[in-house]
Amino acid sequence: MIRVCVVDDQTLVRVGLRSLLDLSEQVTVSAEAADGDEALEIVRADPPDVLLLDLRMPGLDGIGTLEALAAEGIEVPVLVLTTFDDDELVLRALRAGARGYLLKDVTLDHLVGAIEAIAAGDRVVQPGLTDRVVRSLGQLPGNGDADLLVQEPLTSRETEVLRLLASGWSNREIAEGLHLAEGTVKNHVSGVLLKLGVRDRTRAVLRALQLGLLGEDGPR
Repeated sequence: MIRVCVVDDQTLVRVGLRSLLDLSEQVTVSAEAADGDEALEIVRADPPDVLLLDLRMPGLDGIGTLEALAAEGIEVPVLVLTTFDDDELVLRALRAGARGYLLKDVTLDHLVGAIEAIAAGDRVVQPGLTDRVVRSLGQLPGNGDADLLVQEPLTSRETEVLRLLASGWSNREIAEGLHLAEGTVKNHVSGVLLKLGVRDRTRAVLRALQLGLLGEDGPR
């Protein structure tokens, strides 16, 4: 069971998220916090498996919380869950150490899949945001920010998903073949796109072939 701490200044949002996540057999809400300061106290005392973090909060906001965690060397995985569909916020959150970024209009299946992926060490960005994030990285001077994301190695699961993409499998077929939820597969695909610095599945496969990520024999 993955233990999650929900950090959001709106009581109704926290209650709603707890009620929804309680429907899942994979996730349990172990703690709640109304701002970044409360979240830091919780994490210091009893680190959750995943910190589900809003960005805009009074007092210490989400970015400040991420920076404080990094300054203290606390490596709890953070999944940002916010209403703000803003490229700069996505980039700031990822630079500050967030492992994922989702909007609050995601389905429960997608959210649970993202939490599972983050807990397993993967990176997740909502598919609709991935293309714009990659474009923004490409427009930055130098390649430091692009290196931050693209040079991170793929996990074994992401490599497995990439091989099946290269074989022409759809998300549904991959989900059935690997016995995963389709939302979880979508999260893995978005992580692959982000790490490889590409905008779609075809470019991901071509980039993987260039980097030798699919092996000498190509996709299996």
